[in-house]
Amino acid sequence: MPKSYKTEINPTYEQQQKINRTIGVCRYVYNFYLGYNKEVYETEERFVTGMDFSKWLNNEFLPNNPDYAWIKEVSSKSVKKSIMNAERAFKNFFDGRSGFPKFKKKHKSNTKMYFVKTDAKAIIACERHRIKIPTLGWVRLKEKGYFPTKRIIKSGAVSYRAGRYYVSILVEEEVANQPLSTEETGIGIDLGLNEFAVSSNAEIYKNINKSKKVKELEKKLRREQRKLSRKYESLKQRKNEKGEATRQNIQKQILTVQKTHQKLDNLRSDYINKTVNDLVKTKPSYITIEDLNISGMMKNKHLSKAIAGQKFFEFRTKLENKCREKGIELRVADRFYPSSKLCHACGAVKKDLKLSDRVYICACGYKADRDYNASLNLRDAKVYNVA
Repeated sequence: MPKSYKTEINPTYEQQQKINRTIGVCRYVYNFYLGYNKEVYETEERFVTGMDFSKWLNNEFLPNNPDYAWIKEVSSKSVKKSIMNAERAFKNFFDGRSGFPKFKKKHKSNTKMYFVKTDAKAIIACERHRIKIPTLGWVRLKEKGYFPTKRIIKSGAVSYRAGRYYVSILVEEEVANQPLSTEETGIGIDLGLNEFAVSSNAEIYKNINKSKKVKELEKKLRREQRKLSRKYESLKQRKNEKGEATRQNIQKQILTVQKTHQKLDNLRSDYINKTVNDLVKTKPSYITIEDLNISGMMKNKHLSKAIAGQKFFEFRTKLENKCREKGIELRVADRFYPSSKLCHACGAVKKDLKLSDRVYICACGYKADRDYNASLNLRDAKVYNVA
């Protein structure tokens, strides 16, 4: 079973330059493929696959355009991977899984430097404190002893974010998929906005966005974004010798904004990791969650920011991976299953239940917290899909 690891690295100045150059070329080639495919489709009404574009790029375009020889100066594996990523974006669009592919912007895109095993006999060496990346050589790891040193590394990627460099690797590991519990005991989890999650075990996981630390960082982020906006306005007004200095200050302020964004993201991701581990360590035989329509929920302009801050999709993805690793069955109830409106005592459906009603009161005399009642119904759901 493949398993991924990611940690921060400490590359030298020369390695940083090579990483930045490779990421820049990959972003350019990605955009080049999107633009070329769009032009060919409009004129000839045909789709160019990633393999065909790669052959055209290497055999026709580059030999006839020596000014673009810098594309060949970086890792060919990274360039090829970026082309295939663009092709996958097109296929996701054709299959209706996503919108039309967008061009990647500098400082705003998640472009990476990819590396793979060159052949079956090749080995990507990894030690306790460093890893040998093709075209870069030995790169020091900031977190020592995290990467497995006795496993075969199949592929990896180097990324840059907010002034820091990271490496992620994919290794093949033997994972025993055996149930942790033989008893038919499971838990239901109801996700929400007031509280992040409520389980049928009466465990309440608070909304991290209401914490003091997150509120302080959000306030700082708004302040730093206003500073950045003022610097842009100042640059528009200044057309003298101080323009270059203003641009340098803008780049510094952009990095400050990015670092604040990263701190917020790390806080939320860390809370999700701890929540998932806390749920799994109870050793249930199954876990039931609801199939939320995240894209539809995001269309509500009043709740979209709160929904995005909860990171429900990341929670489900990590819960799926952890359940698969621990041998726990993850059940997903249909999104139209009335978990909140269903009375857990008598089974009646309360159709007039409002979002503002935080306590569920049934005519049979049953009374319980709205989210806790929903988690009990999810735990006992009979119709579900196994993720």
